[in-house]
Amino acid sequence: MPEIWFPHMGIEIEHLSRVAFQIFHFNIYWYGILIGTGVILGVLFAMKEAKRTGQNPENYLDFMLWALVFIIIGARLYYVLFSWEYFSKNPSQIFAIREGGLAIYGGIIAGILTGIVFCKVKKLSFWQMADTIAPSLIFGQALGRWGNFFNREAFGGYTDNFFAMRYQISQVQTNYLTPDILQNTVVANGVEYIQVHPTFLYESLWSLGVLVILLLLRKHKKFHGQIFAVYFFGYALGRVWIEGLRTDQLLIGSVPVSQALSAVLIVASVVLYVYRQKKEKNNIEN
Repeated sequence: MPEIWFPHMGIEIEHLSRVAFQIFHFNIYWYGILIGTGVILGVLFAMKEAKRTGQNPENYLDFMLWALVFIIIGARLYYVLFSWEYFSKNPSQIFAIREGGLAIYGGIIAGILTGIVFCKVKKLSFWQMADTIAPSLIFGQALGRWGNFFNREAFGGYTDNFFAMRYQISQVQTNYLTPDILQNTVVANGVEYIQVHPTFLYESLWSLGVLVILLLLRKHKKFHGQIFAVYFFGYALGRVWIEGLRTDQLLIGSVPVSQALSAVLIVASVVLYVYRQKKEKNNIEN
């Protein structure tokens, strides 16, 4: 029987390992490969976009060499802080990032702070750099979500819609299994499956849609900060919906942290858009 199954789409995956290959008995995980690939392709695209807009592409390579370290730290720190009940009892797992557990918003926050400092030191426009990097960010997020697929994590509750996905119940973490999932398991040839929303797929497709909008908009940009604001609005809008489906939410009390943060970012991105638009208009008039 397949390990992963999309019954309504007729897709069956007999075996899907989290490990891509080994180097001297050291496991190299698909999760890390996908994130690394997203970073490399994102940097290359940002450098190409910088050249197109008359900037120095080397600034973006320099920035990523610094930012990558802090982005990983921020993404892991965000995840650990909001999962402290588990990590306080399993401190040895805090640094086990090869197996997953990087929160996108933590990485974004760390990346923005690094960008602000970098631009001040280099005397560059933060908003122009943010616009240049935004398409790379959303592309990396679209690709990186497939790491969750390999890890059999970041899925939603039970569904029987067209995209419904089945995992063998023995291969997922029990703390991700909510009552609605357990009440609707499927047994096929003696193998028990959960049937859930593939939220990693929803977010990946949503992010690709946002990417298309950003690529179309960049050639008609009116002011620095415009692409960045639209990126945040589009991404956060999707996360408000998708985060509500997931069963592995990071919580403060009973409130999903990323869902609440997404709602705040939707409002903040609109404010940023209007502010930067007015700022540019005033600069032109003066």
